[in-house]
Amino acid sequence: MKILIIHTAFIGDIVLSTPLLKRIKDVYPEAKITYVTTPVGASILRNNENITEIIEYDKRGVHSGVKGLIALGRRLRYENFNLVLTPHRYLRSSILSWLTRSPKRVGYNTASGAVLFTKRIKYDKSKHEVEKLLSFLGELPENSRESYPIELYPSKKDIQKVDDIWKENRLIDKDVVAVAPGSKWFTKKWPLEYFNKVIDLLVANNKKVVIIGGRDEMLLNVHTPSGVVDLRGKTTLLELAEVLKRSKVVLTNDSSPIHIASAFKNTKIIALFGPTVKAFGFFPWSKNSEVLEVENLSCRPCAIHGGNKCPKGHFKCMLDLKPEVAFDKILASLKR
Repeated sequence: MKILIIHTAFIGDIVLSTPLLKRIKDVYPEAKITYVTTPVGASILRNNENITEIIEYDKRGVHSGVKGLIALGRRLRYENFNLVLTPHRYLRSSILSWLTRSPKRVGYNTASGAVLFTKRIKYDKSKHEVEKLLSFLGELPENSRESYPIELYPSKKDIQKVDDIWKENRLIDKDVVAVAPGSKWFTKKWPLEYFNKVIDLLVANNKKVVIIGGRDEMLLNVHTPSGVVDLRGKTTLLELAEVLKRSKVVLTNDSSPIHIASAFKNTKIIALFGPTVKAFGFFPWSKNSEVLEVENLSCRPCAIHGGNKCPKGHFKCMLDLKPEVAFDKILASLKR
């Protein structure tokens, strides 16, 4: 049994697909699984024991344009996959699925180019994203959260890198709070001054703080007083996963750290939701989590991905979510 997954969405989406890999192995124990994703997606999936091969779909490089898409399609067709699963709902992914000429091609009924699938499953907005993905293989199993956790696999090299960071900054056996102030979307970002207020309060209370994020977050004017460890732009995604595994609490916007941290049951996730809501299905899969949001605000939600500005001009969904509330939640989690 040769199975192909085509998923070239954001990092968080790729992380949320890892329970599907385990589900495939439960249904088809001898299956060989090939995963087509972006170069960034490939970096977070490395070392996953359920994956036989990862193929990078470089949409902005060697696979750009129609020629690149067709070339990759030819390569995949040569593999003679028995089953192709396409969670990504964009047209290029649907076309790529069709180009494999697999006899069974499964995708969402709402996908662009859904007509190219041999089977279309309902995109159930009432379900968590992981549950949506698990539905690719039929009826959802009971206790999905326990049976199908998010799984990430930092390598020995990744673990050694974080070992060195912990030793250098005297974080061993300390209760570390990871703070993730970034997001691709402006309205998903809790005000930077609120993050800075929480950082200052934590430092004043002798708590260990680690700032996380990619290169884009390096542009943010985050407070990094003495004792705060700034790892923005200094870790790979699997090194970041190891950092979050060792953190007691992570304070994050509605962004990929939510989903990466969900792989580790001992890490408490405090997620800040403004323009988005849990009903979209992208809240933390981990039970050890809490979503902070301004409830009973008539303009919420305004968009599934947020936006570049508040449509109403007041940004109450974030401004009314005060830093003292988040700080108190962090302290309570540390005490537990």
